[in-house]
Amino acid sequence: MSTTMKSLRYGDVEVGDEIPMLEIPLTRTLIVATAIASRDYQDVHHDPALANEKGSKDIFMNILTTNGLVGRYITDWAGPNAVLKSVKIRLGAPNYAGDTMRLTGSVVAKADGVVEVAVRGANSLGDHVTGTVALALPEAQIVWKAAPAGGKTAGSGSGKSSTKKKRKKAKAGGKSRKTSKKGAKK
Repeated sequence: MSTTMKSLRYGDVEVGDEIPMLEIPLTRTLIVATAIASRDYQDVHHDPALANEKGSKDIFMNILTTNGLVGRYITDWAGPNAVLKSVKIRLGAPNYAGDTMRLTGSVVAKADGVVEVAVRGANSLGDHVTGTVALALPEAQIVWKAAPAGGKTAGSGSGKSSTKKKRKKAKAGGKSRKTSKKGAKK
């Protein structure tokens, strides 16, 4: 089964375009795992008792995770050829486990191949994140096709013959077989 992914082109996007909403269920696992994955070991992101001691009702999502989710939201919409130029966000209400963050966005500016999108991520407490993302989009359509599982794409070789030659050469001390045999007879 082949998968085709298309990217938006600069000409496909207009100021005022709305980006489809993305709902992200906020689980304890998501909050803890993404804090650890981003090497943020602050106790407020994994220890409920210590988060309470510091005035929070529970553990909450870190800014690095929020930043990554905003980037994912924009690139999922724009496609694999989009290049993020800047992500400028501000945090508001915390993202606590058991809630849902709803990301929404709209195109607010467009110039010189760069599109600016206003982004908002809200939960039941209000706005968790607001900001803008600037991204470059290609002029021409580029379509990526994934190879079927276990299959090869056109022009892809196994590389076995090249690898075998390199192994033989390495065993012979960098010389071809003939040369290494002659060297051994002397």
